Amino acid sequence: MNFLIGAFKPPCNIKITFVDERSRKKATIKKENGQTELVPLFQSQENIAGEISIEPIQGKKVEHIGVKVELLGQIELYFDRGNFYDFTSLVRELDVPGEIYDKKTYPFEFSTVEMPYESYSGVNVRLRYILKVTISRNYVSNIVEYQDFWVRNYTPLPPINNSIKMEVGIEDCLHIEFEYSKSKYHLKDVIIGKIYFLLVRIKIKNMELEIRRRESTGSGPNTYVETETLAKFELMDGAPVRGESIPIRLFLSPYELTPTYRNINNKFSVKYYLNLVLVDEEDRRYFKQQEITIYRLLET
Repeated sequence: MNFLIGAFKPPCNIKITFVDERSRKKATIKKENGQTELVPLFQSQENIAGEISIEPIQGKKVEHIGVKVELLGQIELYFDRGNFYDFTSLVRELDVPGEIYDKKTYPFEFSTVEMPYESYSGVNVRLRYILKVTISRNYVSNIVEYQDFWVRNYTPLPPINNSIKMEVGIEDCLHIEFEYSKSKYHLKDVIIGKIYFLLVRIKIKNMELEIRRRESTGSGPNTYVETETLAKFELMDGAPVRGESIPIRLFLSPYELTPTYRNINNKFSVKYYLNLVLVDEEDRRYFKQQEITIYRLLET
């Protein structure tokens, strides 16, 4: 039995290391088995370089018809699991056909790599970047090794950032006006605003503000929409009176947000909303939703 298990083991170990792995910032990613892993963090237009070592298991040699490394950017939709859509694909040939008897190291470099989309792991979709090393072989299966890395892209402060002003109401019962100081927020920002009660003829019990993330994947009849409530913030407990104003101050940094992603490679979008919820004494709920844009500001 041990002989059979050994027969399917690859005859070598492959290790992929990045050139500045120790000093480079890391991102924590969740693997499919639920465990977390620290992987190197990059941004678009960076060089991705390092080395690949192939070490045959003692007493074995590796016959091959070529060794290559690929840099892949992939999108996987979970309702179409196993099918990867490559939006970036670069390749470097590392070795010509031959045999490997002892440990062999190959340097590699992909210069100023265009990585337009951020890495993302959502409810129904995953966008990932990987290095894939392939030892091609005749008659037997190829030996393949993968190494994930994470990509984050940064946005400068928007030149125009208009405030949001809206009126909402139920005819002759309730009329409120809410105002947020801006419509675009960075990940560590603070939402500042005010709510004005212009007419109150129903008994409001409480009021809260929610941050919602809406992830939509696929297109047409195969569109899947998943909405998560990421935060609930109580604005008021008790009945407001006409003319009263309630201040809003909500810090975004405690929540696990991503930037807004719009129609990424025609596969998915991620949008964020502020959802104002009022509850009356009969537990009827009144909603008003407003989309906001979230972006990643370069940390100084």
